[in-house]
Amino acid sequence: MPTIPSIDRIFSQAVESKSMPGIVAVAATDKGTLYEGAFGKRALGQDAPMTLDTVVWIASMTKAITATAAMQLVERGKLSLDRPASAVVAGLTAAKVLDGFDAAGKPRLRPPKRPITLKHLLTHTSGFAYEIWRPEIAQYQTATGTPGITTCTNAALTTPLLFDAGDRWEYGISIDWIGKMVETVSGQKLDRYFQDNIFGPLGMKDTSFKLSSSQRARLASVHQRDDKGVLAPIEFALPEDPEFLMGGGGLYGTARDYLAFTQMILQGGSLKGALVLRPETVDLMAQNHIAPLDIPAMKTAIPALSNDVELFPGMRKGWGLSFLINTQQAPTGRAAGSLAWAGLANTYFWIDRTKRVSGVFLSQVLPFYDHTAIDLFGQFEAEVYRAL
Repeated sequence: MPTIPSIDRIFSQAVESKSMPGIVAVAATDKGTLYEGAFGKRALGQDAPMTLDTVVWIASMTKAITATAAMQLVERGKLSLDRPASAVVAGLTAAKVLDGFDAAGKPRLRPPKRPITLKHLLTHTSGFAYEIWRPEIAQYQTATGTPGITTCTNAALTTPLLFDAGDRWEYGISIDWIGKMVETVSGQKLDRYFQDNIFGPLGMKDTSFKLSSSQRARLASVHQRDDKGVLAPIEFALPEDPEFLMGGGGLYGTARDYLAFTQMILQGGSLKGALVLRPETVDLMAQNHIAPLDIPAMKTAIPALSNDVELFPGMRKGWGLSFLINTQQAPTGRAAGSLAWAGLANTYFWIDRTKRVSGVFLSQVLPFYDHTAIDLFGQFEAEVYRAL
């Protein structure tokens, strides 16, 4: 098992001090695996250790996989980046822009000025948002009885837009709509499409929407950190039989599986002879598609689920199809133009196509952007670059 002693020390101290329950981290260059390590417990208070094959909820790390599926279908001429997405999924024709609330608390809605495209959805410039960071979405849900996205009900996709498509960047349910588009034009459910076109070719045998008995036996618990910093496992599960498979956050998986996905992107769309995307498609996905827009700080509206999030403070950020892009070199050594994103329970990945390295850091802790997890992820990344 490839190891870097400095990373082992950092992670061992974190779990011994109980500042983190369990961590799995892996990194690789285009030549092979550079680091693998698993530390701590799957659930605090229980004996099962975190192992390299521990299964976690990867949440929004699902998004890059759904985007990859959509881009395969763009390659095949079944989807277009620039045509109205409502031509594929009619439900999008009902999307209205929220213009505040009247005196009785009823939402004021207006028709959008322009149609939403696949590109708007991939770049989070569609106008859709999440209630975690936008209180007006939570207010709308309460006023109208609309369920939240993790219910995986179709009604959860009916929240309004906060602005006209293309006007701003706002993180939200856009990629769930892309999941619907993939299903519509492929004629397959999202799990089957992913299996046939991404997971199977890449050997990602432990990534799925529904847990097998083998995966369930290796599942790490989600933990909640209270305001004193103390962690405890919580009951968390996505619906067993959802109305739709959540392309924006429904997958469970392992570190090695996700590393294979990052390596495929790193190597221009193929891995070990399996072609998933064309090189020019990966190049397109890695470009900043939101300039001159920037990614603002995300202020929490539900502190139990997320802290305030400010990515690369003081640096302009870009967004690809569908990745965060740092426009300058990061303090860790990550090259400008690298790709990254994360999942709600503090799972993180990055893909540096310049220095030819990618890494995956998995924990299961709420709220998101946990200061301890972010600090450990940063140290892990910096030590990986030192080892290069």
